[in-house]
Amino acid sequence: MFHPRSEVVITAVASRILTRSSSARRQLIDITEDVLEFVRDSHVTNGICVVSAPHATAAILANENEGGLVKDILSKIEDLFPKMGKYAHNLIDDNADAHMAAAFLGHSRIFPVVSHRLARGTWQNIFLLELDGPRSRRQVDLQIVGEV
Repeated sequence: MFHPRSEVVITAVASRILTRSSSARRQLIDITEDVLEFVRDSHVTNGICVVSAPHATAAILANENEGGLVKDILSKIEDLFPKMGKYAHNLIDDNADAHMAAAFLGHSRIFPVVSHRLARGTWQNIFLLELDGPRSRRQVDLQIVGEV
């Protein structure tokens, strides 16, 4: 059974926009330190942090930043969503593979914030996944909601 707290809880909402550029058609860009800094700056004790890429051809992933694994992830994306696949969208624009990969991988991730810290696994970094680069500007929206 839920028992309301006797003390007053102050809720905060904070937002930040990160911008990054990409140098390859498909690229994993580690944004972990930026997200951790954002959580620290927010002073939220417990809550949630949303990391979102407002693009139809980019995704957000959480995984280990190890060179071989990065290559494996990019290779598997190419296997599953080949650039030269038969896509109806390519009759309009030549990037259906990027749209398909983003749709299946997802444009956002939600992380708990517990005791002023982003709750993630030891080897779990946060990546912006470029799927249709290179691009001079990609945006990542960060938002945190929780108790201060």
